[in-house]
Amino acid sequence: MPDRPPSETDPVPTSNESPQGIDKLTKMVRTRPGRGQIIAGILLAMLGFGAVVQGRAVSEPDDYAGARRGDLITLLDSLDKARDRTEDRLRDLEATKLDLQDDSTNTQAALREAREEAGALAILSGTVGASGSGIVVRIDDPAGQVGASTLLNVIEELRDAGAEAIEINDTARVVAQTYFADETNGVSVDGTVVSSPFIIDVIGHSHTLSEAVEFPGGVAEIVESLGGSVDVDERDTVDVTSLAVRREPAYAQSAE
Repeated sequence: MPDRPPSETDPVPTSNESPQGIDKLTKMVRTRPGRGQIIAGILLAMLGFGAVVQGRAVSEPDDYAGARRGDLITLLDSLDKARDRTEDRLRDLEATKLDLQDDSTNTQAALREAREEAGALAILSGTVGASGSGIVVRIDDPAGQVGASTLLNVIEELRDAGAEAIEINDTARVVAQTYFADETNGVSVDGTVVSSPFIIDVIGHSHTLSEAVEFPGGVAEIVESLGGSVDVDERDTVDVTSLAVRREPAYAQSAE
């Protein structure tokens, strides 16, 4: 019997197999994505996010594009004032810095001056040794006629000539309070007995000190008249090492 074409009333044939396209799609969904697919997906997502951000940035207007001219002028004025305040503050800080530096410099100068003054007072009071240019005076007294008064005259002449530090026989320091007294075996200088030859170390202007001893009618001629002799040696360096006797004031008190 010859085949006839199917009609609309004929039943639609069924089959247990799915079309080929559906099978492929189902397989792709059920299959675990590979590494390449994951990377491709991430790149696509990043590109999409960048496109969105760029679109928003282009589409958003500038913050001040729609501002009024008066508002812009007010904003600029406020920025200028803020800048001026900052510059004023900076100048104040620089001035403060300079003041602190000046105070530090003045303090250091005051400390240096105080140290120098303390050192000078220590030398004059005989509490420290001293070194400097000066003279060395040698007085020989073979007849034993040079006593306390003669030595005191020599010291006074040296002081008037600007002596800054004096010692006798490397043992007796001579200061403002030093006393001289005759002893049977010499002269007592603040309790230290010295005898001929008297070696007097003196720090000061060497030529001026030398003239103070040797000028006509001075102490050199007085010593020679007593049978002694005087020799003066000018030196670039004279060392005064002995220290004065320490005295505590019995009556004087600080005025402060």
